[in-house]
Amino acid sequence: MIQIAPSRRIRRTPFSAGVEAAGVKAYSVYNRMLLPAMFRSTIEDYHHLKTAVQLWDVSCERQVELRGPDAGKLMQMLTPRDLRGMMPGQCFYVPIVDETGGMLNDPVALKLAEDRWWISIADSDLLFWVKGLAYGFRLDVLVDEPDVSPLGVQGPLAEEAVARVFGDAVRNIKFFRFGWFDFQGKSLIVARSGYSKQGGFEIYVDGGAIGMPLWDALMEAGRDLDIHAGCPNLIERIEGGLLSYGNDMTRDNTPHECGLGRFCSTQTAIGCVGRDALLRVAKEGPTQQIRAISIDGDLPPCDRPWPLYDGKKFVGQVTSAAQSPDYGTGVAIGMVRMTHWDADTQFTVQTQDGPRNAQVRDKFWN
Repeated sequence: MIQIAPSRRIRRTPFSAGVEAAGVKAYSVYNRMLLPAMFRSTIEDYHHLKTAVQLWDVSCERQVELRGPDAGKLMQMLTPRDLRGMMPGQCFYVPIVDETGGMLNDPVALKLAEDRWWISIADSDLLFWVKGLAYGFRLDVLVDEPDVSPLGVQGPLAEEAVARVFGDAVRNIKFFRFGWFDFQGKSLIVARSGYSKQGGFEIYVDGGAIGMPLWDALMEAGRDLDIHAGCPNLIERIEGGLLSYGNDMTRDNTPHECGLGRFCSTQTAIGCVGRDALLRVAKEGPTQQIRAISIDGDLPPCDRPWPLYDGKKFVGQVTSAAQSPDYGTGVAIGMVRMTHWDADTQFTVQTQDGPRNAQVRDKFWN
């Protein structure tokens, strides 16, 4: 078995003790932090996520905080999504792009106040890009990584578990909204959001001291709900079309290629540094785009891109794939050339275990 060597460069989290006590079997490293990847098995965790409630240590979703008079201006420089109508208490999914329109990250932004934002980032060094813009444009804003560690509560019974700890008022939080709730004298942000299609919440734990008391309180509150430790599940996220930065998209891709054109208000998001480049992309249209793909036969682990072929012609690549127990097929996310991206188009995917027949779907499974 290959193990991860402990190091200060790979940070533990406020919930690591609970994760270990719950019997974590695999980790990934994400933003230089431990991210649980499996507890019982990927398939068992998948079925449980869809029927009960899980606690997810997603501390690796680090926050980039913008604070000061120019915080809103800097936030709009980062994304082509028009943020002018966003109010405190809202969460927005925001593609972050560079000056060429390439994707740097696809985080959720939380507007805490007019002069204070958190950017809950995917796996990348976005902090340095944001600091560079703030310094280069001489903006009156502090950019930093606060000591904030999100704890996910996901699954169809998540609301009941969270309400038992924070009170019934959490039931009134709408999707992609958040409120401030007390736990042991500390006010925490609780948002209705999360990296699954099963519904749930993310609790932004400010400081590490109450990490395990909160973990234990939720575990106790959800005992009769069959609560278990869990983690983002590969099968469930592919079924739901949830993209993974660094896997399904990189800096070489534009939001339009990633199917995120609806979040690009390039006519009105005037401050975005990649606006001019994205205006050209929007006018010309992408030549490749992410699609849902079904694949026949048993699949090996997709730990590398799998090329897609029409005969001998390369037409794209699969970037994430897994075997779906509920749908009885291989489910996948791929970047497909425009000549082959229409629904029901068939081609061959070349896995490390040999070729498989595959076809484009008109939508994702969930």
